Amino acid sequence: MKKKTLVFGASLKPMRYSNIAINRLSKFGHEVKAFGLRAGNVNGVTIDTELKQYEAIDTVTLYLNPKRQQAYYDYIIDLNPNRVIFNPGTENTEFYTLLLQNNIDYEVACTLVLLGTGQY
Repeated sequence: MKKKTLVFGASLKPMRYSNIAINRLSKFGHEVKAFGLRAGNVNGVTIDTELKQYEAIDTVTLYLNPKRQQAYYDYIIDLNPNRVIFNPGTENTEFYTLLLQNNIDYEVACTLVLLGTGQY
């Protein structure tokens, strides 16, 4: 099943994992939205620099360190995704607790590995 995904912490730099994730998610047929500090386009996906109230987000995949995540807790919770993926370097026990309190699942995993192994 295809999952509408928000790549949070998206980068225009081709070697960044968030950029690679945008490309792979698109390749696998998932609808991709992206939020980052710099506006631009990655493989046809617009990176937004303003927070939008996206509809029907299934998965938020994080590419922000825990300290920077704090400013976005409420925003991500308000999107009410089915799950949040904490990619390597984004692990955040404080945020796990808030997600669970709001009935949002989370995974500590690598989006690229999940895609590559058919577990996404």
